[in-house]
Amino acid sequence: MRLTFDNDWHATVTADPLPIIPRFSGNSVDTAHYADVKERERFLLATFGSQERLLTSLRDRDVLNERLEARIGIAPDVAFLVQHGTVVGWSLTDPARYLTQAFAAPDPNPPFPATRRLLTECLDLITEPVIDDVMDGEPAALARLRAADQALRTQHGDRSRADALLTLIANLVEDHRNW
Repeated sequence: MRLTFDNDWHATVTADPLPIIPRFSGNSVDTAHYADVKERERFLLATFGSQERLLTSLRDRDVLNERLEARIGIAPDVAFLVQHGTVVGWSLTDPARYLTQAFAAPDPNPPFPATRRLLTECLDLITEPVIDDVMDGEPAALARLRAADQALRTQHGDRSRADALLTLIANLVEDHRNW
């Protein structure tokens, strides 16, 4: 089945969703399998420009005010969200489960509860309104950033996910090193 959204965006639905395990870096969900830059380039050549990243979550917050028409599964635990015949975002069922860095495969073990809490905190730190407070040097926001950085550095288990979250907030930490 071929679906058309906004008259110029098309998706072809097959019998089964992609068998690719998603990877969540905090900034995007990657729905491609490759282990290094060379494999990534080879993969992109075969996509005819469609790429492998999903760069937004929701078109805007107003999407939450109305019921969705459909969830189109495109990979395990990844779906496009459709409202009024338009793709308005995507959802990842369990972002903490797929949290990873660059080309690494996600850890197959379940995430620690602390990792789930720290993922929420890190996403808060990099989105409005908290990011504005961090950039303005607000003491409470900088204390949150410092606490998240410290908690991630001292987390003994679930290291690969903690390291991915450290990468996510690394620029903020570096920019505000002299707190």
